[in-house]
Amino acid sequence: MTTRRQNKRQKKQRKPLIINAFDMGCPGLQTPGLWKHPKDKSRNYNTIEYWTNLAKLLEKGKFNALFIADVLGPYDVYNGPRNLTAAAKSGAQWPINEPSAVISAMAAVTKNLSFACTFSTISEAPYHFARRLATLDHLTNGRIGWNIVSGYLDTASRNLLNGEPLPEHDSRYDRAQEYLEIVYQLFLSSWADDAVETNPKTGVFTNPDKIREINYEGKFFKVPGPNITEPTPQRLPVILQAGASTKGLEYAAKNAEAVFINGLTPEGLKYKIDQLKELVKKNGRNPDDVKTVKLATVIVAPTQEEAIEKFNEYKNLSDLEGAQTLFSGWTGIDIGDYEWEEELTNVESNAVRSMVEQWTKPFPGDPPNLKKTREYLANKVSVGGSGTLFIGTPQSIADEIENWVDISGVDGFNFTYAVTPGSFEDLVELLIPELQRRGLMWDDYPKEGITFREQINGLEGEEPRFLRPDHPAYNLRWRAGESKEEFEKKLEKTLKEKF
Repeated sequence: MTTRRQNKRQKKQRKPLIINAFDMGCPGLQTPGLWKHPKDKSRNYNTIEYWTNLAKLLEKGKFNALFIADVLGPYDVYNGPRNLTAAAKSGAQWPINEPSAVISAMAAVTKNLSFACTFSTISEAPYHFARRLATLDHLTNGRIGWNIVSGYLDTASRNLLNGEPLPEHDSRYDRAQEYLEIVYQLFLSSWADDAVETNPKTGVFTNPDKIREINYEGKFFKVPGPNITEPTPQRLPVILQAGASTKGLEYAAKNAEAVFINGLTPEGLKYKIDQLKELVKKNGRNPDDVKTVKLATVIVAPTQEEAIEKFNEYKNLSDLEGAQTLFSGWTGIDIGDYEWEEELTNVESNAVRSMVEQWTKPFPGDPPNLKKTREYLANKVSVGGSGTLFIGTPQSIADEIENWVDISGVDGFNFTYAVTPGSFEDLVELLIPELQRRGLMWDDYPKEGITFREQINGLEGEEPRFLRPDHPAYNLRWRAGESKEEFEKKLEKTLKEKF
């Protein structure tokens, strides 16, 4: 019976999933305390070799991208306010390095692996940020994406906003929309595709008639331009987004090409994805053009018994104080205010609102009598953090992944580690061959030197390196052969209709 079911499943037509690795420039990402494990190398996060070795491993495994998360302050909510004790002792995403500095080194030792990097819209002026992002797109030859976050930590706002408190949740997204519109125009509307001539006969490097100021004026920003960098390989890096609150989903539906979205059950994830797709359609876009990717931790071994043994080993080394530090930081709720067996209900927060909903409110697929107590939440986060935990053999985990895909319709996964690089090595050696056998992952990159946008959208179409035609910023691009007057007439119409 099992063999017949497996054969039937193998015959089912599958599209390759987006498979990313998820890491961060810190010693304690989603499973705090496992830096104590003798085989864990996360302590080496501040060395070039850690990152270049990881990049080569991921490209060997044919991963789409390495997604580097980031925060701009320590988690100080747990047993707070402003208490760094648990974060410091457990190493719960603290200390942490700037995420983009290692990307050029990784790009130099790979040809096809892409990089999604988290940058907050409260961290720096959009003009300055656009130059950093453009530089990365140049140096990676089009293998870069920007994961947009609007900020959620008071520890960050106190240091970045002149001591001011973090703006209210929805206001942060209003500001982030202006920030993104400036980035769109600096990348797409300031230089024509053919502005750079480098013509030795005429002595013209850049045609000045092919450069223009953007003269952006909004509620939060005033940026005249022009952009300081020439057009990049993708013209605009891939736009990714990680917020799943109501406001976050609206922002993603308008702008994102891929969304990192979470759910504790396949049914709960489907609920969020369906919400997003409806909003995408309302924005006049094809829902298939906005990919969805979910966070997961995999503990895999040749036998179920070995996998459970690994899990128990990790569980014994995990740090419950660190787990509660992460939970409190993500949600803005001091879980230390609750008794161990007390349920968290009817809570509000100015932090990651979707995380609050996920962890405290009932979702489709939850067991009917599930009580989300402090004990339940602390233990849930202690191994695998905010993502789903898969434990088992390559075959049983692939079964689970198929089930999540079939029920939720998710397009891919961000696989993070329990121990690094061991968890990634296990993925490459054990799980990925099984996913490839089932048609859930490609056998190889479809071409050498593939860009990030081609990775997630495919190679079809006239210009697969650039935005899809239904994206609101599609016609912000100054194309080769257009005069300044022609382009500005088109631009005026696009801005009026789309922004």
